[in-house]
Amino acid sequence: MTIREQLEEREKKYLSPYAALSQKSRGRRQEEPECDIRPVFQRDRDRILHCKAFRRLKQKTQVFLLPKGDHYRTRLTHTLEVSQNARTIAKALRLNEDLVEAIALGHDLGHTPFGHAGERALNAVSPFGFRHNEQSARVVECLEKQGKGLNLTWEVIDGIRNHKTSGRPGTLEGEIVRLSDKIAYINHDIDDAVRGGLLTERDIPAEYTKVLGTSTRIRLDTMVHNVITNSMNQPRIQMSEEVEAAMKGLRRFMFENVYENPAAKGEENKAVEMIARLYEYYINHIELLPEQFAVMIDTGKETAEQVVCDYIAGMTDTYAVKKFEEYFIPESWKF
Repeated sequence: MTIREQLEEREKKYLSPYAALSQKSRGRRQEEPECDIRPVFQRDRDRILHCKAFRRLKQKTQVFLLPKGDHYRTRLTHTLEVSQNARTIAKALRLNEDLVEAIALGHDLGHTPFGHAGERALNAVSPFGFRHNEQSARVVECLEKQGKGLNLTWEVIDGIRNHKTSGRPGTLEGEIVRLSDKIAYINHDIDDAVRGGLLTERDIPAEYTKVLGTSTRIRLDTMVHNVITNSMNQPRIQMSEEVEAAMKGLRRFMFENVYENPAAKGEENKAVEMIARLYEYYINHIELLPEQFAVMIDTGKETAEQVVCDYIAGMTDTYAVKKFEEYFIPESWKF
């Protein structure tokens, strides 16, 4: 019996009846030989961790555009915090921790430069619209590895595609990531807002702190414990009504005071304009796209509009600024 087979047997004996078992996966789009060491979801986790799109997350905005401080979250650190919350919940509920981690690490791979400002910009200019969750699935299915994709299992792709509030994941592990995403960003965005001088703890309404706690650490602890307590031996992932209502209220508070705060978001219009200008420029200069993207158009596999969106969405903040300067800002005279 291989190590993988031993691990699969361990899953069957230990995990909850509601867990997604590696051995019962719905499989990959393209069949391939099994690894003798790693079950399928562990392999998917590793593929995501080693892919280029994952590394680019370190230079993509979470909330604050191009922050000067070293301790503000990026899209990468957000992803790691989502993964940690999700793994804690999955382990306590005896669900598949490998599957949860793979979904969490991949859920934002398709996010644009400049966070949701970039997403809004591409959604406005693309004739197909743009949603980062769908783009994340597209990254792992057909953009990574020079257009070959990562050939992940159905369960991981489903969890990535359905991690937004409106999503309906097909596994409890996907439900964990969907909720862990909110738990992570609400709490770490408060922490960053306090660091940036936009908020103090005293500004948070008492109706929410009374239920959730008066610090980031306590609120995280409250939410994670509440999910575990209310989901134990249940066929769904859920919070108590009181905690869920407080979390939603805190999210509304963050939209009103941080996510739509001109002091924090005043530069976003510039980012939106930059993305829109880049999109228009590449549509009119397809020859400037890297070969991997150009060949998708030349072979008729994709439209120019889709491929330009793919290319821009994959940019980091700094690379997008660099390309904008290259195309639109005059250089000093050289001789």
